Amino acid sequence: MKQLKLQNHSYKVLLQDFKQWLYLLGYAETTVYNLPNHLKEFFNYLECNGYSEISTITTQTVTDYYKYLQQRPNQRRHGGLSKGYLNKHQQTLFKFREYLKHHDHKGINIHLKHETGNTRDTLSVLNQQEIKQLFEATEFSHKEEKLRQRDKAILVCFYSCGLRRNEVVHLDINDVLFDKERLFVRQGKNYKERFVPINKHSSRILEEYIYDYRTAFKNSKESDALFLNYRGTRLQGMSFANRLRAIIKATDNKYLQYRNITLHSLRHSIATHLLEQGADIEQISKFLGHNSLESTQIYTHFLEIKGDDYVQEVFREKRLHNQSYPNIPKNPKPIY
Repeated sequence: MKQLKLQNHSYKVLLQDFKQWLYLLGYAETTVYNLPNHLKEFFNYLECNGYSEISTITTQTVTDYYKYLQQRPNQRRHGGLSKGYLNKHQQTLFKFREYLKHHDHKGINIHLKHETGNTRDTLSVLNQQEIKQLFEATEFSHKEEKLRQRDKAILVCFYSCGLRRNEVVHLDINDVLFDKERLFVRQGKNYKERFVPINKHSSRILEEYIYDYRTAFKNSKESDALFLNYRGTRLQGMSFANRLRAIIKATDNKYLQYRNITLHSLRHSIATHLLEQGADIEQISKFLGHNSLESTQIYTHFLEIKGDDYVQEVFREKRLHNQSYPNIPKNPKPIY
């Protein structure tokens, strides 16, 4: 819906100022990009329904808009909007209300219930067979071999290493420490640095890409960036997302193409697979660069074991043994 055109001048100004406000507050690049797009759809709805000023919006207006979203077709795939996507629209409305209050406006009344569902489905977690299909699809994801090998290296960083998009964007060649079997993440969330272990299989993929295929890209000797584009400059976030879509398309798996698989889905997937294979939740938290265990606890719901009491008992046992960071499984079979 980002192609929507607004006619109302005040809405245009609000939209631009809202985006600038998010940027100045230090929100992530994806948030600064996505929330204004969602707000644009809200403004477009207001225009189409005769609301020319924010002050005329009522609680019922917001409720009617949300009902419209629940019925709107998904423009990227079949069916309607996912619960996760609906929640993002809710987040936008609540954040816009916060923006209005910070600018001496009474805000808008919002009474919406958070959408809940199967956590694994909400996060679009892939199973290990689907991950294998993605890696195999890099043999067909582009007509140029250097780009196919780059695709495979991209999957290693997002899945095998569990990195965030911004972290991969800022990776340099020297951040891949082959001798230590580690990847140095210098641009983590909140500028927090960390080291991520690399298994031998992933190390071979990165080594082959760097020394045999990256050299074929323009400005490869002048740039430190791990991933380069056709112009010889650092590959950016949207380009990574586009390459993932190309890889998914190359699998010829209609179910994968139907689902809303994102770069972050790969990060969710490796965390889930490590947990399923018995990795300690505290070490997974360090692996992902989480500030607290609360962010990692969501993955405990994915364990297919007897019950919550058993889960907690396993976690307590592992904490008693004070397992160290290198005990994250380096080569969890059959994980890539």
